[in-house]
Order: sequence, then C-alpha cells, then structure tokens
Amino acid sequence: MAKSRIVAIGASSGGVEALKYLAGRLPPDFPAPIVVVQHLSPESPGYLPEILRRAGPLSAQNGIERDVLKAGHIYVAPPDGHMLVGKGGYIRLGRGAKENRVRPAIDPLFRSAALAYGNGAIGVVLTGSLDDGTAGLAAIKGCGGTTVVQDPADAAVPSMPQSALRHVMIDHVVPLSGMATLLERLVKADPPADMQREAL
Repeated sequence: MAKSRIVAIGASSGGVEALKYLAGRLPPDFPAPIVVVQHLSPESPGYLPEILRRAGPLSAQNGIERDVLKAGHIYVAPPDGHMLVGKGGYIRLGRGAKENRVRPAIDPLFRSAALAYGNGAIGVVLTGSLDDGTAGLAAIKGCGGTTVVQDPADAAVPSMPQSALRHVMIDHVVPLSGMATLLERLVKADPPADMQREAL
C-alpha cells in the first residue's frame, strides 16, 4: 500500500527557476515525497537535482527504477524518459511515446499518482507553455485528490496554469511565494473525503 500523501509537480518554460525558488522554501522535515517533471531536452545533462539540493534543505535525485519513495525527498524525471509512481510507493521509468510532444511529460506522472495515491495525491502545475499537466490534474481530481496551480499572473509563462484553470476545477491558485506554505499545510492535513471516482 502506498503512503498516504504525495506531491507531484509539473513545470516547463521558466520551471527551473520556479522549482529552485520552491525548493528553497520547503522545510527540512517535509512529510511527503515530491515527484517532479520538468520539460527537458533529451540531451540535457540532468543537473536539476543538484540545483534543487543546493537551493534548499531537501535531498533531490533523478528518479531510479523501483526506488521506494521517501518523505522529504525530491525525485526528478530523468531526461528523455517518462517517470511514473507505482501503487506500492515506488518509481517507474519508461521510454514510451512522447505525450504533448515531450518526454518526460507531466500527464503520465500525474495519472500514475492519481491511481497510486487516490485522494492522497496533490498535483501542482507551475509555469510553462501549452497544456501538459491539464489532463493529469483532471485525473487527480477524478480520484479525489487535490489540484494546485501557480497563479498565471505570477508565472513566467502562464499557458500551462491557464489551461488547467480552463479545463479542471482547481482547488488552489497561488503565487509561487505562497506555494511552499500551502503544500506543507496540505500534506499535513487529512486527505479529502474519498470520492470513489476513477481517473479519467
């Protein structure tokens, strides 16, 4: 059985700076694992975990197949691979087809979090272009989880948050400056009542 809470974050254009800012404001005892997809070039050297480790107190690493998810750790999708979470609370990696023209993509991670964690999943869409993450947030919402987007007015590139707001009933819209406090509050609270819905 998976642990009760997970935070899944998706970002694209402007995301490295946003993630760095967020990592710098999370507490060292953050009580849930954080899984992250940042759109990357297939040729990227994969330095984002190192950037996040330097920015704040949490451990950060590229996702490794079958790694067990631990609270207070950040797991980043490696370049040119989708990252999913399994129902036992572990990482799955794959080289499936691109989604939304990218790999890694946000939607596969969010869908897997919805299925693995149900109402304990918290999905977060940060700055980025186009609409990756919208369908994944719908899946999280459909499983009774919690949906969060960065306020488009605060995002370096507002398209992804705007798309999510147009198509999904979003629970929280906050600027980046309020994101760490919100996420800490959400993971410490009891999950929402189980809606007993299936992911879309």
